Amino acid sequence: HVQLVESGGGRVRPGESLRLSCQTSGFVLKEYWMSWVRQPPGKEREGVAAIADRAIVNRPGKKYYADSLEARFNISQDYDRNTVSLQINNLQPDDTAMYYCATDYPYTSCNGQYCLHPDQYRRWGQGTQVTVS
Repeated sequence: HVQLVESGGGRVRPGESLRLSCQTSGFVLKEYWMSWVRQPPGKEREGVAAIADRAIVNRPGKKYYADSLEARFNISQDYDRNTVSLQINNLQPDDTAMYYCATDYPYTSCNGQYCLHPDQYRRWGQGTQVTVS
């Protein structure tokens, strides 16, 4: 039974930072692509960051970020704790969104930058709200 539980969101002032966490269970984390996806109010979901382990790509792990976010966002995994984190620095009002954690379980097949796209993921958490104002 796959579960993804996000936490760490909240209401912050512009310029502050947050570290979001996704607690995973029910699958082997390092065998699948993981992603953070956000949905601003009234807008479509957009990929924020994606990460894969060497076990998937057969080389040192890969990370992808939306071009406009790479300077402020960092995605990481902790296999001991089965978590995927998203560090967000210098938060701005445009970052206000529901942030979702997702996995491409039960099979992994995305390629390159397209791993950022929400339609590559099949299992989702409930999200954690980030509000910047």
